[in-house]
Amino acid sequence: MSLPAEFFEIAKRVNNWGRWGADDETGTLNLITDEVVRAAAQAVRSGRRVPLALPLHQDGIQTGVIPGRVNPLHTMVQINQELFGPGTVATSDDAVTMGLQAATHWDALTHVSHSGKIYNGRPADTITPHTRAQFSGIDKAPYIVSRGVLLDVARAKGLDRLPGGHAVTPEDLDEAAEFGGVTLGPGDIVLVRTGQIQVVLGGDKHAYGYPSPGLSVRTPEWFHAHDVAAVANDTLTFEIFPPEIEDLWLPVHALDLVEMGMLQGQNWNLESLSTACAEAKRYAFLLSAMPEPFVGATGTPVAPVAVL
Repeated sequence: MSLPAEFFEIAKRVNNWGRWGADDETGTLNLITDEVVRAAAQAVRSGRRVPLALPLHQDGIQTGVIPGRVNPLHTMVQINQELFGPGTVATSDDAVTMGLQAATHWDALTHVSHSGKIYNGRPADTITPHTRAQFSGIDKAPYIVSRGVLLDVARAKGLDRLPGGHAVTPEDLDEAAEFGGVTLGPGDIVLVRTGQIQVVLGGDKHAYGYPSPGLSVRTPEWFHAHDVAAVANDTLTFEIFPPEIEDLWLPVHALDLVEMGMLQGQNWNLESLSTACAEAKRYAFLLSAMPEPFVGATGTPVAPVAVL
C-alpha cells in the first residue's frame, strides 16, 4: 500500500533537503548556533536540575512487540578481581546488551525511510548490516544543548493525562505555549507532555503503548514554521497510536526525520519537569540532551537534564 497524496502534500511543505547544503547530515540541529546556546544559558535562574530519563533495567518498558527493542540485559563480567595479584587493587566491570531505542532515546534521522529515501534525498540502502548508517547516524548529531521549552498540553487543558485517543494538534501546541507564557524561537528543543508516561510508571507496559495520545500528522508543519531544532515527548510511539489516518503508519516519523531532518525523542519522563515548571511559573530552560555517539546508529539512549 503506497502513501496517500495527503502525506506527500505535507512533505513538500516541510521538506528541508538542501537547506543546509547537499552534504548536510544533521538537519534542523543546524539551527542550534552558538548565539542560540548563549541565549539559552540565560534561561537558567535557580540552577534546579531535573532529570528526564527513565531508569535502565531489565524490567524496562519494552514488551517484546517491537523486534530488537530488548530491555537492558545487565551482566557483571568481573567482580572485585585483583588483576595484579593478591592484595592489589580489585576492579569490577559490567556489560549491557540492549536496544538503542529501548528506553529514553533520540531517533536518528536514519531511523525511518520512505519511498527509498532518507534525509536530504540519500538512498535508504546506504544503511547496511556492515556499514550501518553511512549518513546521518546518531554520531553525526553532537552537541544537543539548547533552550528547551515544555509544552505541557495535558496541564494546559487542566488534565493529569491526555486520553489515549487524543491527537495533539497545532492548536494544542499553541494553547500550551500560551499557557506557559513562551514564544518559540529558532533552535529551540520542544518537549511535549501528554502525561502518558504515568501509565508505565504505574506498571502497565501494554497500556502505555496502546492506545496512546501523541502528535498529529498536522504537527510537523507547526514545528517547521517555528524552526524547532528537535522534539521529544513522553510516549512510546511519539505520534498518536493507533494512527489518526487509517493504514497510514508512522507518518509523523517520516515527516520529521526524513523530510524535515528533525530529531525526535521518545519515552522522556516529563512529570517532574511539569511540576518544576509549574512551581517556577517558567516553561523555558537550558536543556542538555547529548546523544551517545554510536557510529552509524539509528538511535541512542539519552539521559537529558533540564536546568531551570
